[in-house]
Amino acid sequence: RFYSPHYLKRVRELCDEYDVLLLADEIATGFGRTGELFACDHAKISPDIMCIGKAISGGFLSFAATLATTKVSHVFSRGESGVLMHGPTFMGNPLACAVSLESLNILESYDWRKQVKDIELQLQTELEPCRDSPFVKDVRVLGAIGVVEMIEPFDMKVTQPKLVDNGVWLRPFGKLLYTMPPFIIQSRELRQITKTMVALARRR
Repeated sequence: RFYSPHYLKRVRELCDEYDVLLLADEIATGFGRTGELFACDHAKISPDIMCIGKAISGGFLSFAATLATTKVSHVFSRGESGVLMHGPTFMGNPLACAVSLESLNILESYDWRKQVKDIELQLQTELEPCRDSPFVKDVRVLGAIGVVEMIEPFDMKVTQPKLVDNGVWLRPFGKLLYTMPPFIIQSRELRQITKTMVALARRR
């Protein structure tokens, strides 16, 4: 599901009211995927803790980070060690950090918002026929994310070969068939993806 901005605003208000930390998982949605730099920006809120990854390095190297407000980080800083003494084996990998910085520089060097908007419009138009299928429960599009939710789960033994035969690599998850294409995808390439998704949704 895509949470509405109103829902997120209300969650932020409730967390503030009851002094509860708000955590946001922006690993898949961060860095422009939803049309805003972060999905939270749609609601104009800031979480207390945010998890980011995937697009931070442009997919070239595994890298992730956890961000926290000053208020939260000060709690760790007041401990005996003075820092949060926890992390993965490759935490702070210098090569991954360098790649991620360059990836962010590239993101800022072009009009990614327009490209994501173009992808969104194409996904909305080309996935719309899926709604006519009796096998489809819902179709959702937000930014460069397109999702077709089926009534029944996909049979991966049947579905995956069909995807490959159509020259498309997607990874259905349960009842969900989704695509999160790169921002540099060409319209003809995206059309090949959406055409395949529609065919699968119609069980052809």
